[in-house]
Amino acid sequence: MVAHVQMPNSYTILVVEDEPTLATAIAQRLTADGWKARIASDGISAVKAAAQLRPDLIVMDVMLPGMDGVEATKHIVAQRPVPVLMLTARDDESDVIIGLGAGADDYMTKPFSMRELVARVKALLRRVERAKVIASKSEHEKILDFGSLVIDPATRRVTLDGETVHLTPTEFDLLTTLARKPKSVLTREQLLEEVWDWVDASGTRTVDSHVKALRHKLGAATIRTVHGVGYAFEPPEQ
Repeated sequence: MVAHVQMPNSYTILVVEDEPTLATAIAQRLTADGWKARIASDGISAVKAAAQLRPDLIVMDVMLPGMDGVEATKHIVAQRPVPVLMLTARDDESDVIIGLGAGADDYMTKPFSMRELVARVKALLRRVERAKVIASKSEHEKILDFGSLVIDPATRRVTLDGETVHLTPTEFDLLTTLARKPKSVLTREQLLEEVWDWVDASGTRTVDSHVKALRHKLGAATIRTVHGVGYAFEPPEQ
C-alpha cells in the first residue's frame, strides 16, 4: 500500500516503514519542513513506488514484511541512483555494513529523534546538489592510477586488478576524497564536510561504517586508521 502526505515542494521523499504510527510521524515531520512525503509499508510497494515517483531521497526501514529493506534498497538503486537513509533497530556492525553495501548512504539506529532525522535528510539532499557540481568538475580530472587500483573520477569507475569494483555513490566519493591525497591523514570531521556536507561531528560513526564497507571491497590495507584522528589512503604496492 502506498499513501502520501503532500505539500508543494521540489523534493519528494519516500518513507518506507511498516509501523503506521512511526511512518505517519516521519511523513508529517518531513512535510512540516517543506518536503513532499509519501509512504510505503513494505519492500515490494517501496520498489514500485520508487519507480513511479522517482523520489529525491528514501527513508528505508530494514525490517519490513516480505522483501526486507536491504533487498528493496538493492532493487531501487539498481534502477536509479537515489540517496537512501536506512533505519535499523539494531546497531550491530555487520547489519550496518550489509545495509551500506546494499546501496544505502547513511543509517540511523532506532529510537532516534525527529530533529536528527531532519538533519540527516537535509545533509543528504545538499549532498545530491553538491554531487552534480562535483561531477561536472570531474569530467576532465585525470585518472588516479595506483597500479592494481585505478580510480576514474570522470566515469566514476573503480577497478582492482582489472576487475570492476561496484561502489555506492558515497563509497566512491569517500574513496576519491582520500585517494586525491595519498598517505595524508584526513580527520573524520573533514571527511564529513567534504563527502557528506555535514558541518558538525554528529555523524563520525557514519564515516567509520563506510570505511569498513570500503575495506571489505578493496582490502583492509587500502585505508589506514589513525586512531583518534581519522583515515589515510594507502596506495597498493606497485
